[in-house]
Amino acid sequence: MKLFYLSIITLFLLVIEGVATDFLPNYFVEKDWFIIPHWQLVFLILVAIFYDQEDSYYSVYVALPFGLITDIVYTNILGVHMFVYAMVVYAMHGLKKLLHTNFFVAVLLTLLGVAISDIAFFIVYSFLGVSNLLWSEYFIIRFFPTLVANLLFLLLCYPIMKNRLIKWSDDRFENSSL
Repeated sequence: MKLFYLSIITLFLLVIEGVATDFLPNYFVEKDWFIIPHWQLVFLILVAIFYDQEDSYYSVYVALPFGLITDIVYTNILGVHMFVYAMVVYAMHGLKKLLHTNFFVAVLLTLLGVAISDIAFFIVYSFLGVSNLLWSEYFIIRFFPTLVANLLFLLLCYPIMKNRLIKWSDDRFENSSL
């Protein structure tokens, strides 16, 4: 049942990502910044940190289909988000094992995950000719604004989701060990 909740929240974030940039103040639009919300990824990294156990990969299982749905809904190239989201969430799950789970680790892993995924998207889309930005332009008008916007989302999402994910994890894995 908790996996159903994770999927519903991820689906909600998928829908909200599509309209999030429409609500930005005109100041950001006039600056020609590309702010890309990776809210699904931020949430899935939180799931990897606070819900998954060392030997469970529910965050990756949710990342695969929702990455594909993101590709279908928002891009013309299938598999990019699916692959990148799954690999980044898997990598952050692995790094979580090396660090104590707390707020600073969640911020670090989320920023690292968003940075890796956004750079991976830029490389793939540049290689395929979809994006024609130079690296210097990319970092100024897309990478840093995207990182800051997703950090703000994490700061809003973290207090709401942390304890809930821990509780769901305790419920899920205590019942399954009996």
